[in-house]
Amino acid sequence: MKVICSRETLLGAVQLVGAAVAARELKPILRNLKMVADGVGLTLMATDLELGIRHEMRSPRIEKEGAAILPTNKITQILREATDEELTIEADENHVLVQGLQSEWEMPSENPDEFPDIPIQLEEETHEAQAGVVAQMIRRTIFAAAKESTKFAMNGILWEIDGKNLRLVATDSKRLALAISPPLNRVGQVESKVPSHLTPTKAMQLLERHLANLPPDAPLTFVLRANDALFRTETTTLYTRLVEGRYPPYREIFPKKTNVKMNLAVGPFLTAVRQSAIMTDDESRRVLFHFEKSQLILQAQGPSTGRAKVPLAIEYDGPALDIQFDPTFLTEMLRTLGPEDPLTLELIDGVKPALFKSGSDYSYLVMPMA
Repeated sequence: MKVICSRETLLGAVQLVGAAVAARELKPILRNLKMVADGVGLTLMATDLELGIRHEMRSPRIEKEGAAILPTNKITQILREATDEELTIEADENHVLVQGLQSEWEMPSENPDEFPDIPIQLEEETHEAQAGVVAQMIRRTIFAAAKESTKFAMNGILWEIDGKNLRLVATDSKRLALAISPPLNRVGQVESKVPSHLTPTKAMQLLERHLANLPPDAPLTFVLRANDALFRTETTTLYTRLVEGRYPPYREIFPKKTNVKMNLAVGPFLTAVRQSAIMTDDESRRVLFHFEKSQLILQAQGPSTGRAKVPLAIEYDGPALDIQFDPTFLTEMLRTLGPEDPLTLELIDGVKPALFKSGSDYSYLVMPMA
């Protein structure tokens, strides 16, 4: 195999695909990337057997078709440190040679035939959405996914087709984020009701990273199967096994009725939360939100840090109400919104879950602190 390609373009591709390289020791070859050069272009792939990605590059010049195994860490370092605009990569099953105008790097390689295959076949029945929409939905939910194992399976994002819409849900039992898409395009005879599918956090981080670099209206085609899922754009195919286990009945958690509803400005509200959080510490990771007529007062106090009091003018004409939140739970959500995005807060009282909404397509439910 011999190819000539842009160093910067190849670096971006290697960094994207490299995120799927096995983090734990499985097979030694899985610590590498596979590169395939053919008449169409150059394809990079990586897998940890649970997650796999194939990324196609059409711009490289293919001088000799073939396949090679590239050591992930070394090729990434070479592409970062080299100063050439173009690099030549020549490889067989024993060696990889990377050459610039003057510098060159030679590395041992392995037999590319031993690299596991990555499923890429889409069924005739698929769904299609815009890359920008799905990227935003992932950003607005993924931070709420559980980081540790619990009795429910919550380590990822739940994908659910509800009629014509896609619902993405993430929760760690202390907060829950829900994003709803506009109507999806369907390819083939797709069932109107598809079972829920829990996709791993790592796969969703990689998918969002890729989608964020595409034009917002670029198509994303996906299929959700019994044990795995496949996502495809024009250049990239991502495969992931699903998380096993039972997801909590999240629809039952949302309050049927609230007593207080108010509009908030995202920008000033985020600033006030961050300012008050300065005086929290690990022992007292909480901010008191005191609502009174036309004003919200945020207060925090730590035994060793000091105290903060931050007033914020708001449109509120209800009774005085106190509620306490972990400020991180709010800032993580608020950072996914634009400063001018609409935001409403609905409360029952000071001890039951608070419901934040941005438009009709995003909801965030968060438990207050006792």
